[in-house]
Amino acid sequence: MKVLITGGTGFIGSRLAQRCIERGFDVSVLGREDASDVEIETRTSLNDIGVNVIVGTVTDRKRMFEVTAGMDVVFHLAAAQHEMNVPDELFRAVNVEGTRNMLDASLEAGVERFVHGSSIGVYDRDVESVVDEDTPLKPDNIYGVTKAEGENLVREYFDKLACAIIRISETYGPGDRRLLKLFRGIKKGVFFVIGNGLNIHQLIYVDDLVDGFLLAAEHPSAAGGTFVFAGDERLTTNDMVAAIAKAVDVSPKRWRSPLWPFMAIATVLETTLRPLGIQPPLHRRRMDFFTKSFQISTDKAQRVLGFKAKTGFIQGTRETARWYENNKLL
Repeated sequence: MKVLITGGTGFIGSRLAQRCIERGFDVSVLGREDASDVEIETRTSLNDIGVNVIVGTVTDRKRMFEVTAGMDVVFHLAAAQHEMNVPDELFRAVNVEGTRNMLDASLEAGVERFVHGSSIGVYDRDVESVVDEDTPLKPDNIYGVTKAEGENLVREYFDKLACAIIRISETYGPGDRRLLKLFRGIKKGVFFVIGNGLNIHQLIYVDDLVDGFLLAAEHPSAAGGTFVFAGDERLTTNDMVAAIAKAVDVSPKRWRSPLWPFMAIATVLETTLRPLGIQPPLHRRRMDFFTKSFQISTDKAQRVLGFKAKTGFIQGTRETARWYENNKLL
């Protein structure tokens, strides 16, 4: 099977590429032209295991038709996500028009399955009930807004291309750099909780997520469906900190800070620096870790696809900490 993974030099995409190689697939990944040092290092490691790394962007419509030709499955994970020093137009160009380019290219190439990576960021940040695939969408930032628009665009192709939409929960595991600062801070004893630490997370270990993506690519009932992938455990921020402290073999500190001064600082930095094209060191979306709560039902994914996360947070944090230690990142 010939597989193309956009965003394939990122955390989730590179892990998916490795699994596809292990299963004997012919794998190509699309990586960013303005790649970070980490992504460049990932390119090298993927090349070493036989992955064809293509440098480009999903906004280059002509190029996407070229790289998609001959593919059987497309995993579309490329997205503008954490960039806070760019205008809203870039999010729409990548997350909506880039998705349109991949859909059209996949349609022309006769792709058998198009798996679209979306996000739980499409939900309302203040929702108090358990969310599932039928929960109304109410994103509160440009990333979530454009991911929701991207989902709607994919649905327009349901009658002509076998597509599956996957809403991804917070993801962690070996290779993740997003939670690295959290692990480091706890390991060094300098991390403190902002707020009361009672907001709820329902994370998924990256290898479980990859299992789900492969199910979405292969299961006959996945086509035309939207699914939320998350782990089973619902953890407060305090629970997460305690588990990570155990994984890195330290006693968790009980330091806390009120939420409001950090939200005020984040708002000021975002408002002043973003128009200047400067990435704010602190912004409101970064504060989501301490403020957003999500309780997620995965009943549909279990019932239709047979998907169920296998890795508990204690085990997952141990594996993640081990990877950080082995790569001298802590």
